[in-house]
Amino acid sequence: MKCPNCGQWNRASIPRCLRCGTVLDSTQDTPSWKEQLRDDKAPPSYIRFDQDGLDNDQPDARDVLADEMHLLKERKAEGIQRQRRLKNDVARKEPGPVVRVMAHDSQASFDRAGETHQTGSRVYYREPDLGPVDLQRDDPLWREAEIYGTRFQAPVHEDLTHIIPARTRRLRKLLRVLLVMLILVLVILVGYFGYQYYAMRRQTLKEENQAVVVASIYNDLAAHTIMIPGTDGQQIYIRELHTSYTVNGGFATIEVADHVWYDALEDFLDESMEVNLTPFVKTASGQQRPLDVITYTIDIPESPIKLLTPDANRVEVASTMYAMRFQVRTGSKVYVNDIDVSDTVNSETGEFSYNATVQPIGDNIFKVRVRSQYCRESTMTVVLYREAQEIPLDLAADTYTSYTLEYMTIKCTTLPGATISIESPFTQVDITNLASTGAFSFEAHFDHIGYNTVKIRSSFPGLKDSLIEYQVYYVPSADVYTPKAWPLTADGYSELISNIQVRAARTQVYLVTGHLAYFVSEKPQMAVFYTSPDEKSQPVMVQNYSSRDWVEGQYYRIYADAYSTYSAMPWLCARYTYLN
Repeated sequence: MKCPNCGQWNRASIPRCLRCGTVLDSTQDTPSWKEQLRDDKAPPSYIRFDQDGLDNDQPDARDVLADEMHLLKERKAEGIQRQRRLKNDVARKEPGPVVRVMAHDSQASFDRAGETHQTGSRVYYREPDLGPVDLQRDDPLWREAEIYGTRFQAPVHEDLTHIIPARTRRLRKLLRVLLVMLILVLVILVGYFGYQYYAMRRQTLKEENQAVVVASIYNDLAAHTIMIPGTDGQQIYIRELHTSYTVNGGFATIEVADHVWYDALEDFLDESMEVNLTPFVKTASGQQRPLDVITYTIDIPESPIKLLTPDANRVEVASTMYAMRFQVRTGSKVYVNDIDVSDTVNSETGEFSYNATVQPIGDNIFKVRVRSQYCRESTMTVVLYREAQEIPLDLAADTYTSYTLEYMTIKCTTLPGATISIESPFTQVDITNLASTGAFSFEAHFDHIGYNTVKIRSSFPGLKDSLIEYQVYYVPSADVYTPKAWPLTADGYSELISNIQVRAARTQVYLVTGHLAYFVSEKPQMAVFYTSPDEKSQPVMVQNYSSRDWVEGQYYRIYADAYSTYSAMPWLCARYTYLN
C-alpha cells in the first residue's frame, strides 16, 4: 500500500507507514488496480418487436433492478466489516480521536504542526500524535448532525459535544456585538422621543395658557376676535383699547375691527399691518399683573376705483377738453393731479366726472388718488394722447360727446388765415371770422345710429396739417327711436338673417324680448337671447349700449339696431333697455 504522505510502499497489513508513521487506510481490501481491471459481464438484453414489426434491443428493467439490489447488499456487508475494524482500532488506542470542524474553505491545506487538515470544504482537528484523518463525505461511518446551527459530518462513534465550529463562534460574537448596538440604539431612541414628548407637552401646556386670535366679521367689516384665558370673574384690561373685559367661560372675548388700527394714519399704508395688544389682569388687591403681549397681522384693503370713461387707461383724443368719469365708494376722498375733487362725488352712486384739459403735446397724464373709509389709498393713472400740432386746431370745450338729434353744431378755432376742410358729413359752414380770429363752425350730420366720427383738417403754407377726429355717440331719443322697431317674429328673424348687411347699413331697429340666456362677454356686456315664443330658438347676440346693466336670467324688453353677424347669429346694438 502506498503512503499518501511520503509515497512509501508498505504492506497492506501494516497500520502505519514505515517511513513517516502516517496512518494507512487498511479498509481497502482489494487494490484499486484490480477494480480498474474488473470486467463485469454485460446484463443480458432482449430483443422485442412492437405491433409495427420494429425491434427494440434494451435490457430488461427487472434484471437491472436485481443487479442494483445485489450491489447494495454487497456494499452493506462491506460497511459492516469496516465499521467493526474501526471500532477495534479505536479500542486499542487511548485516548480516542477528537474531531472538530474549524472552518469552511474550498481549498485543502495542511499546516506544519500537523494539527489542522482541510478536505473539500471542511477543516478537521485531531491530536498531533494521531495525525490528520481524511474521511470522505459519502463514508457510511459519518452521519448528519447539527450543532450550534452548523451542519457537518462526524463519525458515528465520536463524541459530538466537543465539536465547536469556528464559524459558529464568530457568529455568536457578531450577534453579541449587534445585540449591544441594538440596545444602545434603543436607549438613544427612547431618550430622544422621551425628550420630544416632554418638550411637546410643555409647549402644549404653554399654548393652553396663551391667547387665541381668529379672523372674524364685526359690523359687516373685517375684524379679529381675541380670546384670553383666565379665571371666571377676572378683569382683563387692554391698554391699547382703554377697556376692561370680564373672563366668562374661561376666556375674556374681545372683538376688534381691523380699521381701528389705521383709520387715523394719513401716511401711505402697506398691504398688511402688525398689531400688538398689551393685556393686564386686575388682582384682588387692585394691582395689575401684565400678561404676554398679543401680536397678530391684519390685511388692509385697497380703496375701490373704477374707470367708466374712457374704456381704457390710455386713449387718443382730439379735443381740448375731455370728460373722464370714475366710480368710487361714497364718502371717499378723491384727488386728480393733487387737486381735491371730493365734493364732485355723487353721494348715492359714488360717480364723479373730471373735465380734463388736453394739450397737443402727446401724452397728457392724469393721476387719480382715492382714500375710502376703512381702506388704504389706491391710485389710477389715465393717459390722454393728443398729437402735437404745428397748426393749432381745437374744438370748443362744450362740444358734446353724445347727441340725440341728427344735426349738431361744431365750433372750432385754428390759426388765422389757415384753410380748413371738413372730411365728414356736414352742412352750413360759417368761416366769417376764420381770417381774423381763426374761429369757424359747421353743422355735423350724423348719418347712422351709434358712434359718428367728425373729421376736420387745417392747412397753412409751410406747416404740417393738423387733423382732428372726434367721435359723437348719436342715438335718437326714446320717443323717436322705439317706434321704428320691427318685431322679431319667425318671418322677421328669417328676413334679418337673409338681409343683415342691408339692415345694418340702415341701422334698422328691432324689438328683442325674453330672458337673458347667457353672457358672451362681461365687459362690454354681450349676451345671447332666444327670441322665439318658447325661447328655445331664433338666437340673437345683443351688445349693451344702454344705461342699464344686464343680469343673467332676467327678462328684458330691448330696443336695438342691426350691426353685423356673430357666430351665424344676428348682432344687434341695444340702445334702450326696459324691465318686463
